[in-house]
Amino acid sequence: MPAEALLIDGYVDEPACLGVPPYISPYIRTVAGVLHDHGFLPRYLTIDQIRTDPQLLRGKNEVAIAVMIAGITVPGKYLGGTPATLTEIQQIGTRLRGIVSLLAGPIGFGYASEGGEKAIRKAVPGFDHLLTGSPPEALDNYLSDGRTQGLLDYTRSDPWSISGADIIKQHPSYPFIMCELETARGCPRSLSGGCSFCTESFYGPPRYRSVSGISGEVAALVRSGARHFRLGRQPDLLVYHAPGGAYPVPQPERIGELFAEIRAAAPGLQTLHIDNINPGTIARHEDAARSALAEIVCYHTPGDVAAFGMETADTAVVAANNLKAGPEEVMRAITIVNEVGAVRQNGIPELLPGLNFVCGLAGETPETYTLNEQFLSRLLASNLLVRRVNIRQLMAFEGTRAYHENTLGLHSARFRAFKEKVRNEFDLPMLRKVFPLGTVISGVVIEQKGPVSFGRQMGSYPILVGIPLILPVRTEVDVIVVEHGMRSVSALPSPIRINELPLTALKWIPGIGRNLAGKILAQRPLKNKEALRSLAGIIPLEGHISFVTSP
Repeated sequence: MPAEALLIDGYVDEPACLGVPPYISPYIRTVAGVLHDHGFLPRYLTIDQIRTDPQLLRGKNEVAIAVMIAGITVPGKYLGGTPATLTEIQQIGTRLRGIVSLLAGPIGFGYASEGGEKAIRKAVPGFDHLLTGSPPEALDNYLSDGRTQGLLDYTRSDPWSISGADIIKQHPSYPFIMCELETARGCPRSLSGGCSFCTESFYGPPRYRSVSGISGEVAALVRSGARHFRLGRQPDLLVYHAPGGAYPVPQPERIGELFAEIRAAAPGLQTLHIDNINPGTIARHEDAARSALAEIVCYHTPGDVAAFGMETADTAVVAANNLKAGPEEVMRAITIVNEVGAVRQNGIPELLPGLNFVCGLAGETPETYTLNEQFLSRLLASNLLVRRVNIRQLMAFEGTRAYHENTLGLHSARFRAFKEKVRNEFDLPMLRKVFPLGTVISGVVIEQKGPVSFGRQMGSYPILVGIPLILPVRTEVDVIVVEHGMRSVSALPSPIRINELPLTALKWIPGIGRNLAGKILAQRPLKNKEALRSLAGIIPLEGHISFVTSP
């Protein structure tokens, strides 16, 4: 009987953040593969499971070794799983005393509780060892000869991504989990230091995984029941295997080959989305970038988001922090992505940009926020679409220029005012453009049950959907947008079954309201459109209403 190993997921890095559904990182799966290959039987627990039931750690006497993956490099509001805090990490380490306990992941770069702070490297009491460098290689070295440092080596980690794939079955949200696929590590601009705040340059120039390594991992995940994938863990997917230079020319044929092989390995996949795209790459190589984006749209699934690290619309701040693109280059990149991806498939856009702002960088002044606001006002006035705008304060890591050169705390009031202005004046009208009234959003998975149940599609930054019905968690439902919030929509199941909805849901149908909902309730069942019109006249979503009554 194999010895048991405890694998604790502290929800590392950006995918745990607001926009992404339940997710399992490459770190977890490759570390599980290492444990498996060393003869251990991994038992997987998430930090949320431990918060709910701390007694899950009581069985540690049966465990030979424990590994916790923890730390964040991107701050944010975490609604779909909050990363482990430093206090929680320390408490878990203390509770694991008596067995060999190892800590790995971005925690090695340092820890801060939120944006607007420096991430300080701190000793974490309770754990026997901190694994540094690449977690799976470090763990393999430790189990082989006691070394705690690991250097990235895809020839070693690709097989572990296959042998560890089965760990996804232990995720509490399985099978509704997003499997993040790493394609590369390192930054093409590392020789110039990269962006002042970014940790990606710590890895040096890019090292790319092979197409066969990625597709082999996908095939193993499919055998374990995975159907949802996101190509992340790289600063710019468009330059996958692109040769040389700070701004390599995209190779559309390599992008097409990668996506085609993923499709071949997972013919029944339900989600295939992307993450980071450098707007500077698109602006500098328009034709090649347009072709590469077209390859993505050919193979992916709709509702995709290309996350742009814009950071600021202030050219002085761009220069002071060696950022990737100025505001005009970002606007050009937004235009090109819209040209390729704004076409709608199944009611929603194929591929849209998402914008990330980072505040607190060196050179920032109050005028910086005015320039950011003017950029977004110009964008809103255009016919261009963006899926979402993320605004965060700098989290400065030791070893980056921004750790010493920043404006943290100098413009806090202006930061708050900027964020509030964007939420009130940009997000709502843009959301109405991206998801117009009557948009059908398919495959919404309920994550929170209540009088208003909340759910999201599987994907990159899917819209949060509120449904005024009590629906069980993990129910999957197609919905119709009936109202807009600043960062969410209200919706009813599609089609709108007017003879079955309760009063609390009927009143959400546009053109109905509470008073008419009461009249409809009293007259039900309505036989047809004419019967509805006799009560409410012609209403906006009339074509989405069903008069069928379930037996």
